[in-house]
Amino acid sequence: METINLEQKAAAIDQPWSPIEIARVNDQVVRMALVEGEYHWHKHTNEDELFYVHKGEIIIQLRDQPDVTLHQGEMVVVPKGVEHCPKSVGPSYILVFEPYALDSRGD
Repeated sequence: METINLEQKAAAIDQPWSPIEIARVNDQVVRMALVEGEYHWHKHTNEDELFYVHKGEIIIQLRDQPDVTLHQGEMVVVPKGVEHCPKSVGPSYILVFEPYALDSRGD
């Protein structure tokens, strides 16, 4: 077993929107990413996606639904098939919990 220091992992990320693998749990993976600015609109047809804000604040924009604002320590599950577009006003670090085989860029 290995202890994982999230602050050290965050310090190692130098490119926004380039998630790094933090841990695998069964068929799931925990990835950390630096969020700066806006990603692109996408969806995951067959998988839910969990966003957890480790540091900062992000907005999950949703089609035909109100946006979801997440502050440090908060999380949300985006259900499969829901088109979304994460963004941040300033640099933020998120953890994403998803199936290992999931393409983070979407379908």
